[in-house]
Amino acid sequence: MSRIEVPMPQMGESIAEGTVSRWLKEVGDPVERDEPILEISTDKVDAEIPAPSAGSLVEIVVGEGETVEVGAIVAYIDPDGSAPAVAAAPAETKSVAHPAPPPPAPPDVPATGPQATGAQPAADGAEDAACTTTSAERLRTRSTPVVRRIAAEAGVDISRVPGTGHQGRVTKQDILTFIETGGAEEPPAEEVGLQPAVAEPTAVTEPARVSEDRPGRGPVPAAPTAGDLWERFAREVEHPVFPVRDGDRVETMDKVRRLTAEHMVLSKRIHTHVHSIVEIDFTTVDRMRRLNRARWAERGARVSYTAFVAWACSRILRDFPSVNGVISGNNVIYRGAVNLGMAVDLNPGLIVPVIHHADDLSLVGMARKIIDLATRAKSRQLSPGDVQGATFTITNPGVLGTMVGMPIIPKGTSAILGTGSIDKRVVVLTDPDTGDDYMAIRKRSFFSLGYDHRLVDGADTARFLSRLKELLEDFPEDA
Repeated sequence: MSRIEVPMPQMGESIAEGTVSRWLKEVGDPVERDEPILEISTDKVDAEIPAPSAGSLVEIVVGEGETVEVGAIVAYIDPDGSAPAVAAAPAETKSVAHPAPPPPAPPDVPATGPQATGAQPAADGAEDAACTTTSAERLRTRSTPVVRRIAAEAGVDISRVPGTGHQGRVTKQDILTFIETGGAEEPPAEEVGLQPAVAEPTAVTEPARVSEDRPGRGPVPAAPTAGDLWERFAREVEHPVFPVRDGDRVETMDKVRRLTAEHMVLSKRIHTHVHSIVEIDFTTVDRMRRLNRARWAERGARVSYTAFVAWACSRILRDFPSVNGVISGNNVIYRGAVNLGMAVDLNPGLIVPVIHHADDLSLVGMARKIIDLATRAKSRQLSPGDVQGATFTITNPGVLGTMVGMPIIPKGTSAILGTGSIDKRVVVLTDPDTGDDYMAIRKRSFFSLGYDHRLVDGADTARFLSRLKELLEDFPEDA
């Protein structure tokens, strides 16, 4: 029987692994080419994976909830459409490939044999499958590349780390907690279980060293170098733990909240945040929206204030390469494209889909693109490419009534524009004919530009905001 492999796809250059969220087909089901057969979840986005060929799904290798690296085989399809003679259920596969994590071995017991490797007695029907996987392969399926790298740097055997993830999977939090609580030193057995259920916040320290004069403990791990510490500082996040009090409710962060928390911490660590604020008069934009609303509606378009702002930013960013660039090591990357990230409120949660080559779009085209991305974001239908490659970001807390905000710069960019609420205000104006001052009611808004002061100077920011103000207050009719 010829079989076609279904690999975990590459869902973006920065994504190394994916988790099978749900199988849409079962073993034996017929499938059509490009028909979705499973859903996966990555650090960036959730997506449906289509079948690479028509035929019959003859084997599921990776069960729901399991995480594997990009390129790993998750299933097989028989293009001839024949059903499998024997098909193992994904649940049985998972129970064999992911045994429950074993307790740490006593100091004087060599780490060998079934108990040391975490192998457990297999069911009669799964004994052969258990024999085909090595200890290293089983440990590999219980951890991510990041976890394995941290363990290697600290000299920790992953098989000794209790996993709290799916099917005993060792998470990044598990390995870091294990190291920082002295797990690498294997505390004496009489001390086990004396730790409080919830620890008070502690300072992050480098991994504990293992004494050489204690038999069975292995070599002393090398002390982290300055480069290692900086790499971990720039790429890894550990949140402090706080005590739980009576009446509190504790929930595990979902994926969106967890990733948002990590990205925000890393961004604040790396970018030198500075904010500048300007007030913009929307009288001209408001007039254009009233005059053209019916004509745009006939074309099936709804042009919001945000579309005007996005269009204006896309036209002036090329004149400010530092605002559209990013620092990378000791180099500066001046982006060749203007890709606008547009923050979308998921309530709860936040995601930033990207309008690629935004400076090629007309005002109506920009409006349609914003609505399309926002709609697909809220219905969880974005593809990985929809959330990657932003060179500049716009967030609009003003739509919820916020007067002005100080947003955090997303990683990989140097600036973010926060738009405040557009409100009627009494302002003092000057008559251009007589030079006399008078008071009038105008729709105005405060904009804040958060920028990375390593690359973007205050003067450049002032010029950028001045150009943006000028363009919005004298908006071209032919946009």
